[in-house]
Amino acid sequence: MSEALYRKWRPQLWEKVVGQDHIVQTLKNAIRSDRVGHAYLFSGPRGTGKTTTARLLAKAVNCQSDDLKTRPCNKCENCLSVNQGRFMDLIEIDAASNTSVDDVRDLREKIGFSPSQGKFKVYIIDEVHMLSTAAFNALLKTLEEPPPHAIFILATTEVHKIPATVLSRCQRHEFRRIPVIIIVDLLKELVVAEKLKVDDDTLFMIARQSTGAMRDAISLLDQLASTGDVITLELAQQVLGTATNQTVINLVDMICVQDSKGCLDQLHSALDSGTDPRQFARQMVDYLRGLMLIQLGNEKSIDVTDEVRQIMGRQTQKVSMFILTELVKLFNNAANESRLAWQPSLALELAIAQGVQLFDVQTSQIQAPRLIKEEESKPSRQTKSKEPSEYQKQVDPEIIKTEKSEAEKVFESPAKENAPDSHEVVTEGERPDVKAPFGINEVRESLTEVKNLIRNYRKNTEALLASARSFSMKNGVIIIGFQSPVLKERMEKGEHQEIIQRAFSHVLGADAKVKAVVINAKSNLVDHEEEFEPDSLVSAALDLGGKIVDKE
Repeated sequence: MSEALYRKWRPQLWEKVVGQDHIVQTLKNAIRSDRVGHAYLFSGPRGTGKTTTARLLAKAVNCQSDDLKTRPCNKCENCLSVNQGRFMDLIEIDAASNTSVDDVRDLREKIGFSPSQGKFKVYIIDEVHMLSTAAFNALLKTLEEPPPHAIFILATTEVHKIPATVLSRCQRHEFRRIPVIIIVDLLKELVVAEKLKVDDDTLFMIARQSTGAMRDAISLLDQLASTGDVITLELAQQVLGTATNQTVINLVDMICVQDSKGCLDQLHSALDSGTDPRQFARQMVDYLRGLMLIQLGNEKSIDVTDEVRQIMGRQTQKVSMFILTELVKLFNNAANESRLAWQPSLALELAIAQGVQLFDVQTSQIQAPRLIKEEESKPSRQTKSKEPSEYQKQVDPEIIKTEKSEAEKVFESPAKENAPDSHEVVTEGERPDVKAPFGINEVRESLTEVKNLIRNYRKNTEALLASARSFSMKNGVIIIGFQSPVLKERMEKGEHQEIIQRAFSHVLGADAKVKAVVINAKSNLVDHEEEFEPDSLVSAALDLGGKIVDKE
């Protein structure tokens, strides 16, 4: 059985480690000055050299060379034993398979024994974030006060799952994704040594597919090498399930001219030829990101041919920065959702449909101010501005800016002098029986508009209002029910109640008073005039257009 290329080409010397110079230099200095720590944490994306660097450090601390600067020498008995996997004092543990506290206790019992071959016993614990909480607690004491002959190297791809108590006991090194050009240079060396026939375009495609992971790049090349002697770009695209650059370019062109049919034809043609939907979405994100970088003036960071660079330059003139950023978000979501959809192409089809609509929205935004101005200039007609849709609010910063200005007018303007207690806050007592000019139906119908108005002024107040469990009316006062006394007290503190009152008054067109109460399973609200709960069947019926006409 042949050895996998990523294992065959695993670096055996510091100089062979690529893309992690900041870590390699630090560890080499520690070896030269004989100041090696007792615990290290290597974190970063998969395939970037964490385990390889850990093995090199283990080899260096046990190297028998007299010159510290040459360690590991890769020639002494200990170095050769590590290379061949027979060094007794290098213990590699897969934390994904040994997660229990018993596994860590077994390790603690054996760690006290002196090394059998080298100077140090080195424990490499891979995917250490998989350890249970009890296992981490059992490991803490050993990490804090290990025997003088023990060194721990913890490796993980999810450093956020490591307890802070463990992090504080380790020297931490963050591995980075490896740049495409560095991956290509190493692949070229490998291709020459393995006597493979691969052109540069194919190597660049493999490097991009690996997303900064050297191991993934070598594994992809190994997979392609098994198909035959000559590895062409077409063969690589067929085997790896990737679309051609031209397909991606054509799709972007058709989105820009709003050719929905052409977009779907390009997509389905690519998928029918074997392209993986998630991979296609990633290619779209990568290409659109390149267009975005060009518009931002960072053209040099894009790794494409001169021909493609010219095409991208022309495309950036057809699309605005705003639409580009939205397209990146749409296809990035498609890449994440494709594996969950029952129809693999659905996420991409939705991204295309919404992407084409972006141009419609932008066109309407440009024309709307002119049309409104023309309508207002006609003395014989009175026009009412149409409420913008939620989608337009999301994509049009000017609409949001206008709404915020309206919110500021509502909440920051002083109370009218002819309404002395226009926004009097109701707390402990309520006013005597007063017939409000609105009822619970009007309150219920205005709630969405009230929340939107408050959201544009004070988001935490809107969140507090959204947490209410019921709304009712009593003696002309809007009663807002909360399930927690904490929420009730929070509403009564600061400006929350004042803001809510002003919002209801503005939307309802009449002086509104609100009061917070605590409700629970035993609450008796029968003395309230009318009441509804946001999650109740009554609320659902009202959402469908129903109205309360009688209540027994």
